[in-house]
Amino acid sequence: METLSSAQNPRVKQLLLLQQKSSERRKQGVFVVEGRRELQHCLEAGYDVVNYFICPELYGDGVPQDAVVVTPAIYEKITYRGTTEGVVAIIRTKQKTLEDLQLPDQPLLMVLERVEKPGNLGAVLRSADAAKADAVIVCDPLTDLYNPNLIRSSIGAVFTVPTVACTSEECIRFLQERKIQILTAQLQDSHLYYDTDMRKGTAIVMGTESTGLTARWREAATAHIRIPMLGRLDSLNVSVSAAILLFEAVRQRTV
Repeated sequence: METLSSAQNPRVKQLLLLQQKSSERRKQGVFVVEGRRELQHCLEAGYDVVNYFICPELYGDGVPQDAVVVTPAIYEKITYRGTTEGVVAIIRTKQKTLEDLQLPDQPLLMVLERVEKPGNLGAVLRSADAAKADAVIVCDPLTDLYNPNLIRSSIGAVFTVPTVACTSEECIRFLQERKIQILTAQLQDSHLYYDTDMRKGTAIVMGTESTGLTARWREAATAHIRIPMLGRLDSLNVSVSAAILLFEAVRQRTV
């Protein structure tokens, strides 16, 4: 097996570039996953591995024959968390669209417009997985779905929940054609979320914490919903709000 021990090795430099630059990920059609749990979810979702980079001292027995071996010092350099079980992999990207989604009769969808922080998007994906949402749709994304911070913060949920990116116009048309109700989370002209029927096909739509949703979503909405704010602040973190609304849908669908 090849062993990498120098930070100047071209393969190490390439791996770091893929982690840091979304443009490079798009150009090469690949992304990076670190950690056994995240990688397992990725493989179960049908993604193909281009290369394994493994630190035997952390990975233990059973190193794949085609793996590139790295020293502990190099592994620490190429990972965000040095305790991710000794494995990093370069994975081939899948191009997924709205038409690839296989939805049940009364789907539960989470839609996010222009959410820019990978950590927030990753946290929403974890809640979507826990609520068994049928898909997460990211509209007009400001971060790519294969951002390493997103994969880490989602703990691999980006692979366990069908997730696609598209424009808001495409998503609105997709939902309306399938008669899926659009519930926009907003403070103005809205009803309390627990007074809204979420048992039918439902898309819960949320925007950024700073500016909320754009007018096109508010105009396309079937209903506007809000979470009661009893303190002095008027907003919650988008991932917290998403969890509250998703699990209200779960509650209604299981009573």
